[in-house]
Amino acid sequence: MSDYMVRATAADGQIRAFAITSKEMTEEARVRHNSSPIVTAALGRAMSAAAMMGSMMKGEKDLLTLQIQGDGPMHGLTVTANANGGVKGYPGVADVILPPNAAGKLNVGGAIGNGVLSVIKDMGLKDPYVGQTELQTGEIAEDLTYYFAVSEQVPSSVGLGVLMNKDNTVRQAGGFIIQLMPFTEDAVIDALEQKIAQIASVTEMLEKGMTPEMILEEILGEMKLEINDTMPVAFRCDCSKERVAKALASLSKKDLDDLIKDEEPIEVKCHFCNDNYVFSPDDLREIRK
Repeated sequence: MSDYMVRATAADGQIRAFAITSKEMTEEARVRHNSSPIVTAALGRAMSAAAMMGSMMKGEKDLLTLQIQGDGPMHGLTVTANANGGVKGYPGVADVILPPNAAGKLNVGGAIGNGVLSVIKDMGLKDPYVGQTELQTGEIAEDLTYYFAVSEQVPSSVGLGVLMNKDNTVRQAGGFIIQLMPFTEDAVIDALEQKIAQIASVTEMLEKGMTPEMILEEILGEMKLEINDTMPVAFRCDCSKERVAKALASLSKKDLDDLIKDEEPIEVKCHFCNDNYVFSPDDLREIRK
């Protein structure tokens, strides 16, 4: 089944909820970056979250970026999502390998370390909105739960998971975001907290064959869950030779002259998808004009 996300409400609109399955998207990122299992897990979690958060944006051209900067060996990652289920991302260092954490799981927190989570929302205004919080665990789901509470004052529960096969391909990936509206009644909050404390991990639910709809049913089924819509999600990079040429055109004439004088083609690689673009000396002369 292809990756997709569902958006829903519950408790007569007091709760809004999102759930996603993102195995193919995460595997695409793994292949493009040749990433280790820990890095793939970090990228998959962040891309799942970004896809759901991107769908919260109102405008067709709005963009959401999650940037994690840490002092661990991975140095962090950058993930960008649009409002229509398109996501792309890249790690600081792709081949990090660490022993499992105390729970015997992939040590994503150890790979990222201490640092800062930035959420950047580009809504076509003069300046983008930037919210920042300190990383709490580096495991991403807890860091986003903290970000929503502190930076956006929206009580939330974020669950994210990536499960790898023995051959390092992606076995399962997905997650959920549950958010309380300002007028949520105490009884609803208590019931939700109890339920979230009881549920299995995201990867356990996905391993049982649960769809995003079933995951939300598991959490919110007793609270009049209403699925509002579904949306396909995928790893999508919008780079092109034309866009890279525009970036080169922003260099100074002196820098372009330095590139041209060698009379050798240059190669420019996209961070997000690792595609290469080659520019001949004649291409560079055209750009300089």
